[in-house]
Amino acid sequence: MSKIQLAYFQVRGRAEAIRTLLVDNNVEYEETDVGPRDNWVNNWKPKMAFGQCPWLKDGDVELVQSNTMLRYLARKLDLYGANNVEASRADMINDGVEDLRVAYTRMIYQNYEEGKGPFIAELPGKLQCFETLMKNGGDYIVGSKVCFADYNLFDLLDALVTLSSPCLDAFPTLKAYYDRVMNRPGVQKRRSTDHFKGLPINGNGKQ
Repeated sequence: MSKIQLAYFQVRGRAEAIRTLLVDNNVEYEETDVGPRDNWVNNWKPKMAFGQCPWLKDGDVELVQSNTMLRYLARKLDLYGANNVEASRADMINDGVEDLRVAYTRMIYQNYEEGKGPFIAELPGKLQCFETLMKNGGDYIVGSKVCFADYNLFDLLDALVTLSSPCLDAFPTLKAYYDRVMNRPGVQKRRSTDHFKGLPINGNGKQ
């Protein structure tokens, strides 16, 4: 069986949750760097369904849209919960992650100098939603077993902790959850690689 192929820029960005999911579940993959800009514009962007990456290929299946990739891998690897209720909870929290990630990304790329302070000031209200939801769960989003949304939530929390190191201090459930995912052997395996250590979180170097 051929390895999964992943193509993205050499940043954590929207591919890091996918990379971590693959490593944590012992799935071998190969990654292609779509940079620099000329390579992306001339050789990759025209082939992308929405002119965006990451891009994932698994046999005959080719996908773009990072959340679609996470859900595809979840169905493939049994990371979508045990039933429809658990799957819906994973979807709901993953969609909440997307909302906050969009706001974070907009601040990082469009308004970092003036927007960082207000974004951090508003962060407790956003994180409280996840704190409340995680209080009603178990070790992970759907209980004792990790699901695809855990990798996405963890990746976002990791970026937020880098932005504001004390941001989880007022949220003990969320902080414990972040530490729990961080300490998974597969997550540590990914984070110990030279590839991970050499990647900036965002393409403009701001974090």
